[in-house]
Amino acid sequence: MRRLREFAARTPAERERYVDLLRAVAICAVVLGHWLIVAFDHDPAGRPRGHSALEDLVAARPATWLFQVMPVFFLVGGYANAASLDAHRRRGGDPTGWLLDRSGRLLRPTTVLLLTLAGAALVARLLGAEPSLVRTVIWYATIPLWFLAAYLLVVLSTPVTYALHRRFGLAVPALLVVLVALGDVGRLLGPAPLAYGNYLFGWLVLHQLGFAWRTGSLPMRARVAVPVLLVGLAALLLLTLVGPYPTSMINIPRARPQNMSPPSLALLALATTQLGLIMLLRDPAERWLRRRRPWLVVVGANSVVLTIFLWHLTAVILLVGALGAVGLLPGPRVGTTAWWLGRIPWVILLSVVLAGLVAIFGRIELRAARRPARTAGGRADRLAARLARSPAGLPLTVAGYAAAGLGLFLNSATPRTGNHPLGLPGVALLSYLGGAALLRLLRAAPA
Repeated sequence: MRRLREFAARTPAERERYVDLLRAVAICAVVLGHWLIVAFDHDPAGRPRGHSALEDLVAARPATWLFQVMPVFFLVGGYANAASLDAHRRRGGDPTGWLLDRSGRLLRPTTVLLLTLAGAALVARLLGAEPSLVRTVIWYATIPLWFLAAYLLVVLSTPVTYALHRRFGLAVPALLVVLVALGDVGRLLGPAPLAYGNYLFGWLVLHQLGFAWRTGSLPMRARVAVPVLLVGLAALLLLTLVGPYPTSMINIPRARPQNMSPPSLALLALATTQLGLIMLLRDPAERWLRRRRPWLVVVGANSVVLTIFLWHLTAVILLVGALGAVGLLPGPRVGTTAWWLGRIPWVILLSVVLAGLVAIFGRIELRAARRPARTAGGRADRLAARLARSPAGLPLTVAGYAAAGLGLFLNSATPRTGNHPLGLPGVALLSYLGGAALLRLLRAAPA
């Protein structure tokens, strides 16, 4: 706590504290949304089985507009990445060094999660657990990693996309919106592969707007806020209530089309609405964050924000196991008064479990954020220095990002059932670990 107070006290006066608040709020909203929509019934064998409550709660699907805040995370990610890259360049650094520094903060906590889950899966298999059940549990715990796969790709593209922003400004996200629209035409009318690019283009739209916020080309003023909010809301209502898009901004099994996989025009309309609200609240939020206690809470949340996100579904698994062991699952039928009232103790208990996980694993993220400068040391350091400073440094960095991102994507794309000894597809795990190891080797180069 003392170190946290010292860090908060050293905050530069020019820092946009609102960005940090939005990042923390976005992740907490995602966590709460996931926890609220979890429901349980019995499988054919009589065991508790999880599913999305949105499959039953059709009328509640528009409520996902409140909890689907991943667009906000990519928006503030663009702002933070632009600020970080500018600062790195002022210190004389190059894009390769920036990408390596960024990878440490993202991949160290993720590697710990994957290795812990793989070890738990192996133990479960040795104790006789059914292979398909083990895979289902690990698949559920790793659902958050689809986001990290997309974010790694966006971070990797930042040196190029930021240069494009500097040259063309808001024309870049405008072009990306057109590409998203073409992708949506493909998935609605064919050919479907046209939509594959939306997995990148949709998130890049928000990331580019974060650049624009950072450089001042996006006017984050209250007088602009209301028109942006109203245009976004009107487009959202038109696309979902009149157009072909579902009202749910969270994927529902077997529903087509989806607004998240890949990002759709409807999701961008929601993002526009959120952007207007962000503009509207910016000035009062900045004044509030100048107070010591609110800012200290925001700093503390951001210091472990990735840990919170990575482990929040593992908390669900641990609590489900405990409740199932004492016969308290599956619980009331979805949508009943008892079910809604039961969401309150459910969220409280999950918060306690997650707090324990953050206490254990949050220090990994804290250490990753405080990476000290290195001096030349052993053979590994010298090898890393030669690689990082050679012409191969940038291609190797790109390869590390690509391998790690591919591994995360392959895990998300692999069916939730199957026989995987470690609960994770072998190719996916090897690809991720290989990419993470390569980036760690390159990061070992002395500063």
